[in-house]
Amino acid sequence: MKPRELLSRIANGRMTRRQALSALSAAGIGTVTMSMRPRLARAAEQATYFTWSGYDVPEMFPNYVQKHGAMPNAPIFADEEEAFQKLRAGFSVDVAHPCSGRINRWRDAGILQPIDTGKLSNWGDLFPYLKSVNGADEGGQQWFVPVEWGNTSVIYRTDLVEAGEDSWSILWDERYKGRLSIGKDVTDTAVIVGLLVGVKDPYDPTDDEIAMIKAKLDEQRPLLRFYWEDDVSMQQAMASGEIVASSAWNSAVVKLKEQGVPVAYMKPKEGMLSWCCGLILTKDAKEIDLAHELIDAIIDPSAGLWIITDNGYGHSNKKSFDRADQAVLDALGLPRDPSQLLESGVFSRENKQLDKLQQMFEAVQAG
Repeated sequence: MKPRELLSRIANGRMTRRQALSALSAAGIGTVTMSMRPRLARAAEQATYFTWSGYDVPEMFPNYVQKHGAMPNAPIFADEEEAFQKLRAGFSVDVAHPCSGRINRWRDAGILQPIDTGKLSNWGDLFPYLKSVNGADEGGQQWFVPVEWGNTSVIYRTDLVEAGEDSWSILWDERYKGRLSIGKDVTDTAVIVGLLVGVKDPYDPTDDEIAMIKAKLDEQRPLLRFYWEDDVSMQQAMASGEIVASSAWNSAVVKLKEQGVPVAYMKPKEGMLSWCCGLILTKDAKEIDLAHELIDAIIDPSAGLWIITDNGYGHSNKKSFDRADQAVLDALGLPRDPSQLLESGVFSRENKQLDKLQQMFEAVQAG
């Protein structure tokens, strides 16, 4: 690949960090070049948006790009714990993109400041239930603006896996040793294992139950190809057949089917995880007005249509569903008005033993 093409793909978020570093090295381009190029291309003043891989693209905030003629600065994190630790250590950004189960922890750590919803033109069009999910509006202030919502479940290659009953246990099936994967973020993974081993409350396990979760993860570790950090690399491994089953978000199903990869998405008998992710304003945000413009652009229905159609997630803005094609909604199993679905769902919440689980999972990964 030519250096110019390579740098373009990196800048457009089409490669993971690991792929980018490997490709740059192979092309004889130093990583200093990669770190300097984006700075040269940036406008002088833009909001800084700390987000997941795949959300650092113009389609995520089209109105912002149209107004300012430039992308926001968009550093990437692999998981929410990495983002939390960096922000707590003083990493300076304006807006970050965690999920609702982290709101209380981040607020208690002094990372957040309230969002002025009066500056958001789309605020009135958001689903009411999501505005208060997991304490998002604690104390009469808005600490979190919901954006996308969906599920975590098992994706598998229908041509390479003999699936029986839908169950998370497929990710422990020794027939597929070396061809399985699970997310590296303990927020989901510990709950998945908790559901599988029968923990009473996977969001508040006892010490004995944490030991049960660890034992199950220790059992799984030799069967895994890798723990995935971003779903782009997981999807690539699934498409090539490097892995045949993994935990995954809805977007993986959409993206892989678009490529003609034969995959299916389970409804595990133990339960499927539901989640809502969104935006926070950091305590040390420097570009307050631009940050609110960015938030408003991300909850605009033009961004929501892309999230629904291209990623397979629900969006927080009701008008996004009005714009979506009925065939797309039917294929995703989403109603035109998902209000009742949202109000009856059980969304991932804060895990009260997160620090213990994080330490446990690091020990598992270290072997």
